[in-house]
Amino acid sequence: MKLKLILPDRILIDAPVTKVIAEATNGSFCLLPRHIDFVSLLVPGILSYVLENTNVENFAAVDVATLVKVGDEVRVSTPKAMLSSDLGTLRQTVEQEFEQLDDQERRTRSIIARLESDFIHGMLKLRHL
Repeated sequence: MKLKLILPDRILIDAPVTKVIAEATNGSFCLLPRHIDFVSLLVPGILSYVLENTNVENFAAVDVATLVKVGDEVRVSTPKAMLSSDLGTLRQTVEQEFEQLDDQERRTRSIIARLESDFIHGMLKLRHL
């Protein structure tokens, strides 16, 4: 099989694999080369895969994602992902990185809410003139 992990700005993984393990809302599952075609929404978590040439298990932390297996190709599309061969380090890095992103998203939403509020107040003032 061929695994492609696709981010909005680049392809993070494009490699032949012998196994992919992912987690959906109803639990984890394993894809092997002769698995039927398959589509699943993934929850934020760890995607593991075994590279064909090395038989070494590798890991990718993914945000909410869509996985599509058609023929011998498995495509995973997600807005955020990180790679590591060490599961312990990856979990720690993910917690720190995703927390930082969550804080940035909260600040951005707060700024947008203030801009929207200021705009509405400005429109109301113009209406009363």
